[in-house]
Amino acid sequence: MSGPFPILYIAEADAETAVLSSGALAQLVTEVPNARFTIVGSPATAPLFADTPNLEQLIVLPREGRLEWIALWNQLRDTRWGLIVDMRGSNISGRLRRQKRAVRGDDTPGLHAVQEAARILQFETVPAPRLFTARTTRAQADERVRPDDRPILAVGPGVDWIGRRWPAERYAKVAAPLLAADGPLAGGRLMIVGEEIDRDHAHTIRFAVARDRVIELQGKLTRLQTVAALRHASLYIGADSIWTQLAVAAGVPSVGVYGPSDETRVGPWKGASVRGPRTLAEFKRLDPNLNQAIQHMMDLPADRVLKAARKLLASQPVAA
Repeated sequence: MSGPFPILYIAEADAETAVLSSGALAQLVTEVPNARFTIVGSPATAPLFADTPNLEQLIVLPREGRLEWIALWNQLRDTRWGLIVDMRGSNISGRLRRQKRAVRGDDTPGLHAVQEAARILQFETVPAPRLFTARTTRAQADERVRPDDRPILAVGPGVDWIGRRWPAERYAKVAAPLLAADGPLAGGRLMIVGEEIDRDHAHTIRFAVARDRVIELQGKLTRLQTVAALRHASLYIGADSIWTQLAVAAGVPSVGVYGPSDETRVGPWKGASVRGPRTLAEFKRLDPNLNQAIQHMMDLPADRVLKAARKLLASQPVAA
């Protein structure tokens, strides 16, 4: 097709879910070079797509109330869309003029969220999560990271629920041997990502290496800038959180630690998921709604995560 091809992409409201689906949007960027994108997101997800190539409009839907949807309709109704991708499964996408529409329905049991996004668009291959970062975003991240030729181990310990928090001292027990003189990332630096609120939890992790080898980024970068910073990492280790999904979207080999979560659906795509002896079903018997103030992650030992990290590093192609 000659001329601009308007694509409306309605992203999920939840940041982790939106990142898991982001490979679908990235595939459209690659396969439809004449596409012009309008992206709708929540306050949490819209900023993640701010650097998407050929982006004409980024719309923030502050809430999902009736008045907000009507206002969105008024912004979108005059365009005849070439394609609408509705990752929220909303009603609005069915009422707008378009040539084609791909809309999320019920999730498929047993399917990883990344595969689910590819299925919605009927892609033959499954694109990995990917978030675009512009030159200015990368430059802002580099001011904090100051990249050099040393390897970087990135760690994301922050979570939004205590039940998914792995003890900080265990992250340190994994980081120290990886960055030691005889470790696979010998001489490397330790990067800690997250929100400002994660700084206290990360205090113990800092002591895995000398102070001048630590890059503390908690609360200092936006999430999109964090993606740019993470692209310098050789390995990432983190919890079931947005930070782990950002690392995957940055293309970093990633190890996720899991307990009261379904790693078969949200574990690092093409990375490694590590859990303790209990299954998700066992956690649900103890905590049916997975929302109690219980430290569920205490039974996952550090050596199991270290073994997975070493294995994942060993599987990576050697740089020329």
